[in-house]
Amino acid sequence: MKINDYYRDTANLNLNGSIAALLPIVLIVWSNLSVIQNEEIFVLTIPFFLYSFICFQLYLYRKRQSIAISRNQAHSLLVKGGQSLYSARHLLVLYFNTQAPSLLFYFPDGHLAGRIKRERPKGFHKLDLAKLYVLYNSSNEAISCFRVKGKKAIKIEVYDKERNYLGCLQKTKKSWRKSKEELLDAAGKYIGSVEGPGIFMDERIMDQNHQEVSRLRRGWMPVEWSSLFPEPNTPVLSFADDISKQERLLRMSFLINEYFIKR
Repeated sequence: MKINDYYRDTANLNLNGSIAALLPIVLIVWSNLSVIQNEEIFVLTIPFFLYSFICFQLYLYRKRQSIAISRNQAHSLLVKGGQSLYSARHLLVLYFNTQAPSLLFYFPDGHLAGRIKRERPKGFHKLDLAKLYVLYNSSNEAISCFRVKGKKAIKIEVYDKERNYLGCLQKTKKSWRKSKEELLDAAGKYIGSVEGPGIFMDERIMDQNHQEVSRLRRGWMPVEWSSLFPEPNTPVLSFADDISKQERLLRMSFLINEYFIKR
């Protein structure tokens, strides 16, 4: 899956919304002509018509973007160089908002790096009240999972693909506007925190020495990536060069809070 597929799928979502908004219009018109016969009833179709029109325009806009990106990929100088979720220095993050929303990660060359999506518990696991989110790589292989517990004091547990516990992110409320987010290792030792302004997206993941090891920023995408990522505010997730696989998975837990809990 490439970045043009994301824009194509987003376009199709808008087209579905446009078509769905026409159904109430047909129902209102049919009911009025056959039963009610009151011209004023037609006013009720205006909001649905406007919504359908806007969705259709968004569909055309996203479709054009998908076609343009596909052409740019064919002429792009960016070459996929054996990158993975574990080795990539930068990842572009896109939120795919459907009934089962997912978080998509892309390399700067436009290829899919992986995704996070929520998994519904099965069998006896339905009794587990924790929410489960699974991280998949570009080969659709599950490489990590995140279990979210609590409501006021949130705990996001992190496991690798062998289900070994790596640590957690603990979020506690300091006030109605502020909260504290701390990272703990498997032994419960403090290894860092998440810091950010709260007004705009610029989340910094610090280690125990207050050194930045990862960062999620919106509005700082390099210009040379714009041919494949036309939205200049596409969030960019960056990692330090010397971070291990386990450390990277543990630090990525803040994305669950940022995209699935805050939203």
